[in-house]
Amino acid sequence: MSSRTGRSSARLATTALVTLFSAGYLPAYLLPTVVGRLVTGFGLTTPQAGAVGSALLLASAGTGLLLAGRVRDLGPVRLARAGLGLLVAGGALAAGATGLPQLLAGCLLTGVGAGTATAVAAVAVAASADPQRSSAFGLLATSCVAAALFLLLPRLGDGHPLPFAALACWAATALLTAGRLTLDRAPARPRTGTRTPLPRRLAGCVLAGAMMLWSMAQNALWGVSGQIGLTRVGLSEQAMGLVFALALVGGLLGVTLAGAVGARLGRALPIGVGTAVIALCVLLTGSAESVAPFALGEVLWNTCYPLVLTYLIGLAAALDRGGRWAVLAGSASSLGVACGPVAGTALSAVAGFPGMGLTLGGLLAAVAVPLVLVARRRPAPAVFIPAQRVGAVGASALSRR
Repeated sequence: MSSRTGRSSARLATTALVTLFSAGYLPAYLLPTVVGRLVTGFGLTTPQAGAVGSALLLASAGTGLLLAGRVRDLGPVRLARAGLGLLVAGGALAAGATGLPQLLAGCLLTGVGAGTATAVAAVAVAASADPQRSSAFGLLATSCVAAALFLLLPRLGDGHPLPFAALACWAATALLTAGRLTLDRAPARPRTGTRTPLPRRLAGCVLAGAMMLWSMAQNALWGVSGQIGLTRVGLSEQAMGLVFALALVGGLLGVTLAGAVGARLGRALPIGVGTAVIALCVLLTGSAESVAPFALGEVLWNTCYPLVLTYLIGLAAALDRGGRWAVLAGSASSLGVACGPVAGTALSAVAGFPGMGLTLGGLLAAVAVPLVLVARRRPAPAVFIPAQRVGAVGASALSRR
C-alpha cells in the first residue's frame, strides 16, 4: 500500500514539475503568434509589436535575476503559486485589453509570473537526481502544448486575445498541481546563516553571457518568423500555424533524442554541432523565398534548439547543485530572448530578412566556441537513469524560447 502511495505521489510531483516548467517557458514559445496578432489584430506596427513582446520577456528575465539564490528561502511552493497567479492575471488583462497601457500592464504581469515560475523550476531541476532528463521532460511538455496551440488558435479566430487567454488557461492548469511541488537535495547551508559563494564563477559567467547571445540570435529570427512566412513566402495564417506546429513536433524529436543519447557523447559535442546546425538553419530561414526552404529551416532549427538547450540547462545545473547558476544562466538567456524581437525587427528593417539571417547565423557560429569550451571543462556529468526509473527520477525533482 505504501509503495502504491509513493508511486502516486511521484506521479503527482512529476506532473507539478512539468506543468510549472511549461507554463514558465510557454510565453516565449508563442512569441511569433503574439507579435503577429498584435500587428494584425491590435493595430500595432511590427516594431511596436516586437517591443511589446520584448517587454514581456524582459519582465520575465528581470524577475528571474531578482529571485536567483532566494527561491529556497522564500519557499518554492509559495513562489510557484504566486508566479502562476500573476501569469493568469496578466494573460487575462492582456486578452481583454482595448488600449496600449492595459496591454502593456498585462504583458508585464505575464512576464513577472513566467519569470517566477521559471526560477522555481530551474532550482528544482538543478536539485534533481538527473537535471538534464528533468529539463528534457519540461521542454517536451512545452513543445507539445505550443504545437497544439499553433494548430488550434488559427481555427478559433483572429485577434490578439486568444494567445493571451491560452497562456492564462495553461497557467491556471499548472496552479492546480503547484501544491505537489517538491525540492530534493537541498545543499548544505552554513551554520552561521551566511550564503555560500557561487562556485565556478568564470565558467558560469561565460556560460551566462554566451547563452544570452545564443538566445537573442535565435529569438530575433523567431520573433519575425511569422512575418517572413506571411509577407516574403506568402503563407496564410493557417499554413503558418501548420509549419510552426511541425517545427515544434521536430522539437519533441530533439528533446527525445537528447534524453535517449544522454551523457554518452558528453555535452561539448551536442552543444557545438547543434549550434552550428542552428546557425545554418537561421541563414536558410532568413533567406527563404518559397515554402520548402522556409519549412525545412524552421523544422530542422526547432529540432536542434531544444536538444541543445537541454544540454545547456544540464550544464548550468552541474555548475552549482544549489541551482543558482541554473537560475542566473536561465535569466541571462531570457534577457537574450527579450532583446530578440527588437533586434530581429531592427535588423530586418536595415538589412532585410536575408541580411538579418546572415548576421544572426554568424553570431551563433561565434558563440558556439565559448559554449563548447565551458562544456569541455564542466564537472562530471550526472549519471543517466535507465528508462524504467524515469518516473522515480521525475518525482524527486521539481528548471525562449
